Amino acid sequence: MKNFKFNLDYVREQFPCLCKTVNGYPAAFLDGPGGSQVPRCVVDRISDYLFYHNANGHGCFVTSEETMALQEEGRETLAAFFNCEPNEVIFGESSSNNNFKLCLALARDMKPGDEVIITDIDHESNRSPLRTLEEQGIVVKSVKIDLNTYTLDLEDYKKKLSPKTKVVAINWASNATGTVSDVKTMIKMAHEVGALTIIDAVHYAPHKVIDVKDIDTDFLVCSAYKFFGPHMGVMYAKAEVLDKVRTIRVLADDNTEVPEKFETGTPNYEHICGCAGAIDFIADIGEKHEEFFQEELKGLTGKRKNIVAGMLAIDAYEEPLNQRLRHELAKIDGVTLYGPPEEHPRTSTVSFTIAGRNSHDVAEFLAERGLFVWDGDFYAIEIIMNVLKLGDQGGFVRVGLAPYNTMEDIDRTIQAVKDFCAAGK
Repeated sequence: MKNFKFNLDYVREQFPCLCKTVNGYPAAFLDGPGGSQVPRCVVDRISDYLFYHNANGHGCFVTSEETMALQEEGRETLAAFFNCEPNEVIFGESSSNNNFKLCLALARDMKPGDEVIITDIDHESNRSPLRTLEEQGIVVKSVKIDLNTYTLDLEDYKKKLSPKTKVVAINWASNATGTVSDVKTMIKMAHEVGALTIIDAVHYAPHKVIDVKDIDTDFLVCSAYKFFGPHMGVMYAKAEVLDKVRTIRVLADDNTEVPEKFETGTPNYEHICGCAGAIDFIADIGEKHEEFFQEELKGLTGKRKNIVAGMLAIDAYEEPLNQRLRHELAKIDGVTLYGPPEEHPRTSTVSFTIAGRNSHDVAEFLAERGLFVWDGDFYAIEIIMNVLKLGDQGGFVRVGLAPYNTMEDIDRTIQAVKDFCAAGK
């Protein structure tokens, strides 16, 4: 990547929300880990469907036929995002729902004494579906975190894997600490004992390139509303694996094949169109920046090439902002950062606490200055509340970056944290 320059103005002008002000301050949307803002092109896709194509599927009239074509187009677009086949793309209400439906289906072929593995760093939407299986005698093991590095303890993982392990569920990136885990290695180890793998890419997907074939996972979940789309869960399922899964479905003859066998009820067609629009937005960014990533894009063509270029451009833009925020916050007396070492892969999410202060109070102070950040446990309950025991402090303050954020947003945040600390002395 040589002389990289991000076309920030072009990206920002596509988000009407950026005109918002709070108490005279321009709004800085640093809440991306809880859901990004949505560009016009995505809303246009949704409204176009509802205005001109709205129908249920499988009819012989034109709007129904258009609906089915748009659904297939959505699968093809998300397949380019995942690097898979269109019939391996599943749409659902949310990642939590997709995870629960998947785990309940897998449990139909499990027996008491079988084992599953989760991790202490995961969001509960990836942990809880397997934890519920304890009620039927399934043994649930959770991989520990190395608190010196805020990374998963691979030695502990190795110890917990066994021939009894049937499912391994791990996140690719932590929504609490931003830690990116070596899922490719962990998936390989799981497959060596015959286990299926579920990768939670909800926090990873907005920031890094996904290639399901490279990591060789069986399933992967993510949420379109984290990467500029509507509230919808999207899942990759390896076709030959899902074909054998006894999914929970309406007992009819028209939903027995992959991927429809997993999608219960009438699809949310308008949001499928919005999901495709979000990926096309990323691809458009890629087209405008691909000159900077010629080496990384070798061998790629078409929409996949543009999507990869877009994700690389987003990551390259966010990283300097992320570095400045981390480095400057670390200099403030009383601030503790929670994340992996500098050399370890991470997303552009920065979490911290301030000694003796409640994180909710920090978030409120920043909100009054138009700085939108999260506080609490973000459903990463195990690490924040049980391992680090930060309940009394209100969990973390979490700042997340997106490609519409600016260095001015970062500097304002740093100054506001300094002001908050100074005001408490």
